[in-house]
Amino acid sequence: QGHGPILCLLGPPGVGKTSLGQSVADALGRRFVRMSLGGIRDEAEIRGHRRTYIGSMPGRIIQELRRAGTRNPVMMLDEIDKVGTDFRGDPASALLEVLDPRQNNAFVDRYLDVPFDLSQIIFIATANYIGGIPGPLLDRMELIDLPGYTEREKLEIGKRYLLPRQLSENGLKPEQVTWTEEALRLVITDYTHEAGVRELERQIGAVCRTVAARVARGTTEHVEVTAALVKETLGPARYVHEQRLTTNAPGVVTGLAYTPTGGEILHIEAARYEGKGNITLTGQIGNVMKESAQAALSLVRSRDGLIGVNPEDFRKFDIHVHVPAGAVPKDGPSAGVAMFTALASLFSNTPVRSDVAMTGEITLRGLVLPIGGLKEKSLAAMRAGISTVLIPKLNEKDLVEIPEEAKQKLKFVPVETVDEVLANALDRTSSDQRPS
Repeated sequence: QGHGPILCLLGPPGVGKTSLGQSVADALGRRFVRMSLGGIRDEAEIRGHRRTYIGSMPGRIIQELRRAGTRNPVMMLDEIDKVGTDFRGDPASALLEVLDPRQNNAFVDRYLDVPFDLSQIIFIATANYIGGIPGPLLDRMELIDLPGYTEREKLEIGKRYLLPRQLSENGLKPEQVTWTEEALRLVITDYTHEAGVRELERQIGAVCRTVAARVARGTTEHVEVTAALVKETLGPARYVHEQRLTTNAPGVVTGLAYTPTGGEILHIEAARYEGKGNITLTGQIGNVMKESAQAALSLVRSRDGLIGVNPEDFRKFDIHVHVPAGAVPKDGPSAGVAMFTALASLFSNTPVRSDVAMTGEITLRGLVLPIGGLKEKSLAAMRAGISTVLIPKLNEKDLVEIPEEAKQKLKFVPVETVDEVLANALDRTSSDQRPS
């Protein structure tokens, strides 16, 4: 007679949070009840109305229990981060009692007006963003993070689940169509850009409908879906991923970024021209990233002797730091190392190795601080053809999460200080020391 656990599955859309709740219910042999909280603004939706009102009803929780016919189902509270609030009350505050295992054994619905025991229910909430959940409510739930899928994981999900389902939905038999792995990988990389697999299933369905039309016309009995057929059906590639730079150049560094749809590489570019020592930052970068650029410049100026920079250059030249693509908003402190390296390379006129990517936050003492999203950033580096990744020393513990394929193709170099970063990133052998 233990209390049911209260979980919160946090992750981007399409990663299977609701499906996971259904699987938990199936594994436990319990009924599954789904209750969408998105857009709820009335506190009476949770606690019910008093019976004195015309048209009064019990709250949604009691209603769902009545439909399920059991007092111990698995109850999915979908989109808990999108609960609204207005003059009719705050539903999120009403959920505080429901989701507290020490209090919900005597939950009082206003319509029933008697205590009802909710402690045997397994509550599973889902959310896309942690920022939309009030602190006291978050404190009552056990948070389980569901990150976006990697390319290899999408490939296996596509083979095992999405392809058979789309064949069935489009009236095709397995012997009538065969997908090559190359074709499926092309759909994942060139026609989808998401954390989950919803768009992937839609694109697979589009190809399957083309195949079904050919079979229905009687022009063929078996179709092999190749990369060429995918391009013919879906048209030109919709998404193009950044690739590594082809040449070493001063002032251009490959950084790594984390997005909800996976990792990306960033080419951070720095240029200087005669001026009065001003700095310009472009590329839709946020306040935190602007502060990282200011810290990087201060660090370069304080270490001019160690880097081999003429102190007068900072007064004679203006600096422009640009982070393409200009239409994509970017923020966060993890580009600090890359910005420092770009400025140090620019003022010392030393090329940066194009096969090296880096991530990490910096301090004015020259230390490299840990960052998040290392798994996704590493996969982005591998996809772009990078061979060496500089990571903060304090992120070594996260290397266990890196897929084996990435560990074989990438060399991870843990660094503690910016001096170690420059030692590994700058190509001093081909350095052109002519004044610029």
